[in-house]
Amino acid sequence: MGRRRRRQPYPADAARALPDAIAALSRTLPAAPSPEIFRRAKFDRPEAAPALWRLLFHVLSPLSADSASVSFALEAQVRWVKSVLHSQGYPRRALVQLQDDGSQGGRELLLALAWLLARGPLPERLLTQSHVRLGDEMPVCECEALASPGPPAPRVEAEGSVDIRHLQWLMGKLQLRWRNLMAGQQEQCALLGKIHLYTRGCHSDRSLGHLSVTETELLRDPEGGRQLLQRLETENARLEAALEWRHRELVFWRWMDTVLDTCPLEASPPTFLPRIPEPGAGAAGLPVRELQALQEELQALQEELREAVEARRATWQAAVGGHGPEWRAARRALQVAVAQDLAALQWAWEQGKGQARPHGPRRLVRTEARVPGRPGLWATEATEALRAREVCLEAMLRQLQGQCRQELARLVGARPGLIWVPPPAR
Repeated sequence: MGRRRRRQPYPADAARALPDAIAALSRTLPAAPSPEIFRRAKFDRPEAAPALWRLLFHVLSPLSADSASVSFALEAQVRWVKSVLHSQGYPRRALVQLQDDGSQGGRELLLALAWLLARGPLPERLLTQSHVRLGDEMPVCECEALASPGPPAPRVEAEGSVDIRHLQWLMGKLQLRWRNLMAGQQEQCALLGKIHLYTRGCHSDRSLGHLSVTETELLRDPEGGRQLLQRLETENARLEAALEWRHRELVFWRWMDTVLDTCPLEASPPTFLPRIPEPGAGAAGLPVRELQALQEELQALQEELREAVEARRATWQAAVGGHGPEWRAARRALQVAVAQDLAALQWAWEQGKGQARPHGPRRLVRTEARVPGRPGLWATEATEALRAREVCLEAMLRQLQGQCRQELARLVGARPGLIWVPPPAR
């Protein structure tokens, strides 16, 4: 018997699948815009812009969805979204040229959201960030926070003169905020220790032995259990919506192609390509023609990228050929920085003796004695991992300080008659 050909969806089925896909995506994202907002954004309707600005602010904000927009007006959110997208290497300049009042740019914001979705598993990252924590957790590593968000933004010269006193005031304000943050962290650790000590032996699980802050709060205020139950139900609904979004994702990317066709062309317009699922996760059901079309498109893009890289390499070689000593000095500085990073990494590897570093958040459990063979990460191991990370960060700090000194020396040399008095060493 021959293989049965998969029935192609009728236009009516495709029209129904698109709102379902957008609705599933909306339920996984904070602020939950309706599918009608997406439809109006495709036609660049002004009423869709404020909702999408708020959505991008929630998506890009490191704060939780509940407290992200408490003290920020719409104009501040717009400026912050522009700054973060620019720092992450967003290619379209039309977004930066939008007004700060948040009254326009629905289509551009839709493209920016699609660009964030195409870079990685955005719904999964948001779900991990906002999941309900029943225990007292401690992040052992900072892989997500320290990961490079993309290519560095080009340096932009400041318009007009910069008052050094204003920069000193900002630096002092930053140091004050940092000290307040450290004091708050120390006070939180002290309170956690008291709760774990006072509730020792109250937990039904012998491996834990004590209650967490959330469990203690439930004993103190039983009505808070309803709110916790509602939060858990909301999280389960978002997880179900994320699974549904993965099944309907391809429909959304086909629709985004039509949105991209309606946008004016720029020097390098972004191309949104969906990730092809792995075998066993639904890829066997995709038509062979669609996979072949995707393969041909990827090969064409790879060829265009190769030609662009060769052209830029030739331009760069022609440009740096006439610099002479300046280019060689920059190359030596780069070699020194790389050598420092390699030395810090080698030291961290030798301290760990080739073992894998602890990863992910861990639940804090207070124990009196170390039980052999018990799973978990002990405080000494976490301290060693943090000290290794501290060495790497100190090497990066010295590198950045050297670059700042070189930049200051360059600026002083460009201003004859300017006296440079370095700050006293502490």
